[in-house]
Amino acid sequence: MDISYYGREFTDEQKERLGRALADVVVEHFSTYDGAVSVSLHPVDRKDWTEQVLEPRITGRPDLLIKAPDYRPE
Repeated sequence: MDISYYGREFTDEQKERLGRALADVVVEHFSTYDGAVSVSLHPVDRKDWTEQVLEPRITGRPDLLIKAPDYRPE
């Protein structure tokens, strides 16, 4: 699982807790084991979000999207 994000820094402890929580959800819903799950964080500059994330991974693959974003105005 690769998660793209912007506007936030994480401590090592926060990364560990986030990775553990996400892996637990994947293990439960896919009926698999913890060793089969990987989680990575991919920081993206806000100015690059549309080109690197929104267009290719969200609007460009609607058939794969199971939860659409609902961006708030900044």
